[in-house]
Amino acid sequence: MKTTIDGKAVVYCDGAFNTPNGKTAHGLVRFTERYEVVGVIDGNYAGQDAGLVLDGKKSSIPIFSDLEETLAQIGPENKPKSLVIGLAPDGGRLPVEAKETIKKALELGLNVDSGLHDFLYNDDELMVIAKKNNCRVRDVRRTPERDQLHFFTGKIEEVDCLKIALLGTDSAIGKRTTAWILVHAFRKAGLKAEMVGTGQTAWMQGAKYSMIMDSCINDFVSGEIEHAVHSAWKNESPDLIVIEGQGSLMNPAYPGGFEILAAGRPDFVILQHAPKRIEYDGFPGYVLHPVKDQINAIETISGKKIIAITVNHEDMTKEEILPTCENINQETGLPAVDVLVYGADELVELLRARLK
Repeated sequence: MKTTIDGKAVVYCDGAFNTPNGKTAHGLVRFTERYEVVGVIDGNYAGQDAGLVLDGKKSSIPIFSDLEETLAQIGPENKPKSLVIGLAPDGGRLPVEAKETIKKALELGLNVDSGLHDFLYNDDELMVIAKKNNCRVRDVRRTPERDQLHFFTGKIEEVDCLKIALLGTDSAIGKRTTAWILVHAFRKAGLKAEMVGTGQTAWMQGAKYSMIMDSCINDFVSGEIEHAVHSAWKNESPDLIVIEGQGSLMNPAYPGGFEILAAGRPDFVILQHAPKRIEYDGFPGYVLHPVKDQINAIETISGKKIIAITVNHEDMTKEEILPTCENINQETGLPAVDVLVYGADELVELLRARLK
C-alpha cells in the first residue's frame, strides 16, 4: 500500500484530460505524495489507462465516465477518501457540470479538494451537505489570513545551497513536471534536493515547501517565496532547491516569473520551452516570443544565466525530439533535453558541477 498524506483519491477531470486544462490531473497521475490516485473521471477516455493516454506509459490508474462508475468498479478496498478537482481552466473557474459530481461526492461522505478560484466554501448548498456528512472541503487557492503571511526580509541571502528557477516560455508548458523530474533525478543520484512549489498542483502533489502565487496578496508574494525557499534550506539542508515557475514573463494573461527571480534569487535558470507552440496558451493572435528573446529578457532582468533548455514535445513525434533539441542547442548554445522522454541525468551532471 502506498504511503500518502491524505490517502486514496479519485480525480475529476471530465472533458479536460490530456488537454492543457487538465494539467492538475496530469500532475497527480504522474506523481503525488499527497494522494494514492485510484481513478480519473473523464468520459472522453473512459476504459483507458491514464498513464497510457497521457505519456504512453502504463500507470494502472483507470479512467471512468463518472463518479458512480468509479465507485462501482474500483471495489471497496480502493474506496477513495477524497474527490480531487483536477481541472485547471483559464481563470480557474469551476464548470457548472462539475458541481453535481462534487455534490454527489459529499453526499457519499468523500472529502473534496479544489485548486480552482471558485471557492467551494462560498457555496452554501455544498457546505450544508459537507457539514451533514462530516466531510472536509479544502479550497487550496484560498488566501491565508494576513497574520499567516510573510513579508520579504532579505533572509534569502542566508541560503547557501544551489538554487535553480525552472521558468517557462509560456504557461501550461510543463515547468512543474520538469521540476519534479529534476528533483527525483537528483535524489536518485544520492544528492539532497527539495522542490519549492508555487502553484496549487505542486501542493496537491505533496510539495512540503509551497506557496500559491496566483492567490497570494501581492504585497506578500515575494515574502512567501522567500519564506518557502529559506524554510526548505533551513529544515532540510539540501544540495539543491528547485523553484517551480509560474506563467512566463511575456504571457499576456499570466506574466509570472519576476517575483521568483527577484525574491527566490536563483543562482541559475532552466527554461522550459515547447518548440511547436506558436501562440501563447489560450490566446490566439498573441504570438509566442522567440526563445532567444525570452532568454535575453530573463537574463537581463535577473542578472543570472540560463544554463539549459528543457523541451516540451507537444505536437511532436518521438523522431522529431532529438533533432529539435540539437537545433535549439545550435540556436542558443545551450544544452536542450526532453526530460519527460529521456530523463534528467544530463541536467544532474550539469548542476552537480555547480554545487556549492
